[in-house]
Amino acid sequence: MLLLAEEWLFSHLNRINLQGKLCETGSNAFSKEILETDKCYMLDCGEIFVWMGRQTLLTERRTAIRAVEDFVRNEGRSNKTHLTFLSEGLESTIFRSYFTNWPKTVETRLYEEGKEKVAAIFKHQGYDVKELPEEDNEPSIDCSGKIKVWRVDGDELSLLSVTELTKLYRGDCYIVQYTFPGNGRDETLFYAWLGSRCVMEDKTAAISHMSTMADSVRTSPVMAQIHEGKEPAQFFSILQRLIVFKGGNSTGYRKFIEEKGTVDDTYNENLAALFRVQGTSPDNMQAIEVAPVSTSLNSSYCYILQTKASIYTWIGSLSSARDHNLLDRMVELLNPKWLPVSVREGNEPDIFWDALGGKAEYPKGKEIQGFIEDPHLFALKIMRDLTWFRTILGEMTGKACLIDGSVSHAHVKEIYNYTQDDLITEDVLLLDCQREIYVWVGVHSVVKSKQEALNLGLKFLEMDVLVEGLSLNIPIYIVTEGYEPPFFTRFFSWDHSKENIVGNSFERKLAILKGKQKILEGHNRTPLKANSRDSTPNGHRSISVFSNGRGRSSSPVPSSAGSDLRQSSDRLLSSPTPVVKKLFEGSPAHGGAEKTMPQSGSPATERNSSNETTSFTQKDRNMDGENLVTYPYERLRVVSANPVTGIDLTKREVYLSNEEFREKFGMPKSAFQKLPRWKQNKLKMSLDLF
Repeated sequence: MLLLAEEWLFSHLNRINLQGKLCETGSNAFSKEILETDKCYMLDCGEIFVWMGRQTLLTERRTAIRAVEDFVRNEGRSNKTHLTFLSEGLESTIFRSYFTNWPKTVETRLYEEGKEKVAAIFKHQGYDVKELPEEDNEPSIDCSGKIKVWRVDGDELSLLSVTELTKLYRGDCYIVQYTFPGNGRDETLFYAWLGSRCVMEDKTAAISHMSTMADSVRTSPVMAQIHEGKEPAQFFSILQRLIVFKGGNSTGYRKFIEEKGTVDDTYNENLAALFRVQGTSPDNMQAIEVAPVSTSLNSSYCYILQTKASIYTWIGSLSSARDHNLLDRMVELLNPKWLPVSVREGNEPDIFWDALGGKAEYPKGKEIQGFIEDPHLFALKIMRDLTWFRTILGEMTGKACLIDGSVSHAHVKEIYNYTQDDLITEDVLLLDCQREIYVWVGVHSVVKSKQEALNLGLKFLEMDVLVEGLSLNIPIYIVTEGYEPPFFTRFFSWDHSKENIVGNSFERKLAILKGKQKILEGHNRTPLKANSRDSTPNGHRSISVFSNGRGRSSSPVPSSAGSDLRQSSDRLLSSPTPVVKKLFEGSPAHGGAEKTMPQSGSPATERNSSNETTSFTQKDRNMDGENLVTYPYERLRVVSANPVTGIDLTKREVYLSNEEFREKFGMPKSAFQKLPRWKQNKLKMSLDLF
């Protein structure tokens, strides 16, 4: 587009500085090189264009807009004066026509092919930027739910106000309760956030308080223990914005620093403080207070420096436009009244370095996250009886070990090519995702306490079974069968219809064979309590040991559960080259086997009675067959050429005559009835009756 000569006479280009002052850079014809990407300009050519560089901050753009509005008002321009605001790379044809050498085609920028300046550096070094994987920060749950936060102070809890619930101190511990819409129901997630400088007293109290809160929820919520600096991305998405201050306010922390004689560095708005701004979007941004020294800086981040006299925002040379946006938002969040002075790396005034104790070397790049392998699933076999433990140890080729008194023994075995079906109700399984672990507790497992499950997770981290160099501070989630959250099920090809079939493993398989894809009558999922104990003395399940060396649980779980636990163990033994390691050495072993029966009239006893009633009818219990029609063995077989109809196919053996039963099984029906369920099923399978 060509312009008339008289139009050129009235064209003026002004740079707008940080104070909003217009600095004329020239008139008439302009060169495109005049426009700097980190500055704002005003082109006055009858109408007014405001050009904003790609690297300018939100505060700089606001200043430029105000400056142009003041200019129009002070110059007495008409209210109809046309103002056009342009961003670098999106210039209009009219605006470009005022520059003599504006290219006709815009070359693709390096940062448009990759991740801004950092990607450009990789590009120049010969790497294919397009191969760099995008970081997956998409949350797996709805992050618009309800949130409550309590600060832990020993035995006391203080509910934080809405304005304070995202401001945490690293010397304290906090309980976060988050309720969100799940699969047809509201689900609850509890976090115990442990500050890096918290005292052991508060840490223990936080876990205890979280357990008590979890018990008060009608369902079985997910519990998680997280440490400062190792928080999962989901935690930041739930809070959306987080500020972590130095120091603490709990009584235990105050007492600790007083006894140690250390300086109290708790955040004070009247003293110097330095905050590192991080995150990937306004929905998960954080400001972390770090030591106010030069070595705390990093060229890949932006910082906020608070001094007695001024507020500075420091922009690292390798930070992105996204980081700059978060910086502006975080300044307003910390204190809306602040008017910060923007400082770019390399152009710092002396007063800036003086506030940090002098200039010093600091890192340039972010810590690169290592490659994350696919998750590994492990079965934890929990044994509470020493005799049974020795028997299992003798049969397995791997190692087992003793653990703390609440669990007694555990055996770890990896499950390869795992699926949802490997989550067996009698088992406790652990999903190792390297950056976090999940302890999945089956309804019919011997672990009845979330606290006990948490201890298992902690001990697993100590062992580092796969020698991954796992940190002891990575998040530990406790998940109960039937209440699996989306951020757990995403690691499986999850079929929600399988959640509708309950009961022990035998009953579930039977329901599937019969085509009963519904909840079995007489069984209810009991939420796993955080600190629950069975009705047996000391809260331990007892083990009965038979002459053949195999164990059966005399706990409230139906006898079939013990058999299925054994079957599950046999299944795991077939895994190729399993990872089997000793877990939790050093704890004393328990004494010999001790039979313990549930107290009469206890819920456990009633549950046991209910299960037995569901599994067997009175007619089925008449194992002598006096009231049943008998049939020949050949007609009762599963693959019979002339099968009997109208009978209970799960109890084929009861329709045999006493003589034929003794001939086939080698024992009378009364003796067969006394056998554990797993052995009954094994005999029936060998005779093609199951």
